[in-house]
Order: sequence, then structure tokens, then C-alpha cells
Amino acid sequence: MSVWRDLPGQERVVEQLKRAVSGSAMTHAWLMTGPPGSGRTNAARAFAAALECEQAAPEAKGCGECPACRTVLAGTHPDVSMVTTENVTYSIEDVRHLISTAHDRPATGRWRIIIVEDADRMTERTTNVLLKAIEEPPPHTVWILCAPSPADVLVTIRSRCRNITLRIPDNADVAELLVRRDGLTPAQAEFAARVSQGHIGVARRLARDEGARQRREDIVNTPFRATNIANAMAAAAHFVEIATAEATASVEERSQADEAALRETFGLSPEESIPRQLRTEFKRLADAAKRRGRRGTTDSIDRALIDLTTFFRDVLTIQLGTGQELVNAHLAPQLTQYANATNPGHSVAAIDHIGTARERIAGNVSPQVAIEALMAAIIVSPRSTTPRSSASPRLTAPRPSAAR
Repeated sequence: MSVWRDLPGQERVVEQLKRAVSGSAMTHAWLMTGPPGSGRTNAARAFAAALECEQAAPEAKGCGECPACRTVLAGTHPDVSMVTTENVTYSIEDVRHLISTAHDRPATGRWRIIIVEDADRMTERTTNVLLKAIEEPPPHTVWILCAPSPADVLVTIRSRCRNITLRIPDNADVAELLVRRDGLTPAQAEFAARVSQGHIGVARRLARDEGARQRREDIVNTPFRATNIANAMAAAAHFVEIATAEATASVEERSQADEAALRETFGLSPEESIPRQLRTEFKRLADAAKRRGRRGTTDSIDRALIDLTTFFRDVLTIQLGTGQELVNAHLAPQLTQYANATNPGHSVAAIDHIGTARERIAGNVSPQVAIEALMAAIIVSPRSTTPRSSASPRLTAPRPSAAR
């Protein structure tokens, strides 16, 4: 099983990385860029696994079966560091620790590899600390930075890295991956891939979590509720509540898994009380969960706004008669009714208002205030629209519309 199998739709990128692994195009610093959901972190991890692969033949590197490949993919290889931050930005201390790690010689493999997720979360001052380490790295060190686009990283950094650009995979590619890797039926996988717009991580979560699917449906149905200013304010409060609940569910799931792993490390049963000498370790874990929760809430609201954009994208598609497939095809009757009650100008303006709300929240405006302003801007009088909430198709038994 090749390490490249779980990179759907990235054939060109895989070929580039394979050439580097073979030694014909290798360099010490890489910048993996692509929109959220394109799989840039997965590509970085697969590349690291191929570089550390124990197979002798260059064309066999990245076999996915040797101990090195398996431990890299599992996140336990001693020479591969996967770095992320639970804070809004990386601290200078974080980067200095990375630089120190970069100078360690490999323990078992050929390379010391450092993968930095969300490199765009580095401030200019923090990035400047990293610059010299990337300019003059030890001969055994490989840096892999991940960011949405090259423009999100300082020019001094990106000019010293080889850029690999990933694209959002086609829905068909994501659906094939969900069927093969996660055991979904073709109808389940098609629905999850379509409503996630090709975002692999979101598609998988929607496919496996009924609560996540219902929360998304509540978000997408929000415009039906914004019929006057009072309803718009209520819709805004509901929107923030749903997005926060999604973040809370995700953080709790991660926190429970982390605590279980820590208990296993120290030989503690799930019910056993924590010994006094270990409380610092568990407190550090709890503090990390709090930081993750704050960041997760902001990210969840942003994702909810992206889901809301699909509503107006579908409405505009109907209004212009483009014939393009609707993202929310299972809501086609309601979307058509809404499209008939509005006009393309309203749909385009609504998409612009959503973009403005995302910018305001990223700029530290209160999400509640930003969403209230958005809902007030998209009010539509219910002349021919009826606010209606439609449950998402159950993936265990998809409705016919979800399987089309």
C-alpha cells in the first residue's frame, strides 16, 4: 500500500515528490500550499514517509509497508516532527525549539524532517527567526512548511523553498477515497464529497457523524429564517450557537482521545484517579484543550460561513440557469423557491457580505456582532418563501436526491 494512495486528484504533485525522493530533484526546504481540504498536510506526511522509507530501490520508496513508512504515517517516527500550534500564532519560543531540533542528527533514518502545519500563522518577527535556519540548514535536515498559499508566507521564506501547489480534488476523487478507505457506499460518499466541496477532512467527518451533518443543515437553512430584523437576530444567535457546538464536539473528541492516550502511557485505567505527581501533565493537556477550543471556535465559524456561501452559490446557479450541479442538491425545491423570490444581485451581495463577515472575524471582531450584521444584510421578506428546516439525508439510507 503506497503512501501516496490517500492523495486523491494530486497525480502531478505525487510525480514531483517522487522525483525528489529518487534524488533527482531534492532540496532542503519545501512549501506545500493549497486551499483548506486539498490535503497539503497529508502530502507533507506522505513525502516524509517516502524520504525515510527503508526500500533500497528509488522507485520503491514510499512503499507504505516498511516500519519507517508506517511510523511516519502514524506520527511516531523519531526523526519526523509534525509541528502545529493551538494558539492563533506561533511563538518565537516555538520556532527556536524547532531550530534546535533541526540540528539533531537523525536517530534511525536518513533525514531529520520537520513539518510545520499552518506556517501562515507565523508573524513576521517569528518568521525572521526561522529564516537563517532555512537559509543554512544542516545537510541532514528537511523543512516542510504548509500554508494555504505562497502569499501567506514572507517572501524571504518562500524564495528559499521549493513550492508544491495542491488543488482541491474533484468530488469523484474524494468519493472514491471515502469508499476505499472508510467503507462508505458510493451514495454516501458522493453526498459527503459534494456538500464538503471536496474538502477531504470535512467529507469524512460529515460521513461519520450524524450530529455534524445536522449542524451543517441548520447552517445552510439559516437564510430561510432571516425574514425580518427580529428573526435575523435570532438566526444570528442560532448560527453562532451551532458553529460553537461543532467546535466543542470536535475539541471534546480530541481531548478524550488525548487523555486516554496519556493514561495509557502512564498505566492508568480510565476510572483511576490521577496521582499527585502526574497532575501537572494532565493540567498541561487541559490547558492545551482550552487553547484548541478558542481557536477551534473561530475555525468552526469560518467553516460555517463557507457552508452558508454554498446556499447563495446554489441560488445564483438557479437564477442564472447555468445548469451546474448544486452543492445542496437535496434542498433544490427550497432553493428554487428562494431564487424565485430574489434576484442575482441579492445573491452576489449576500456572498460579498459573507466574505466581509469572515474578514471581520479574522480581524478579531466579535463573531456575534459580525454574524448579526450579516443576517441583517441578507433579510428577504417571505413573499413567496417559507422558512423551512430540512434534515440532511441519513447516510445509512440516503434519499434518492442525495445519491444523484
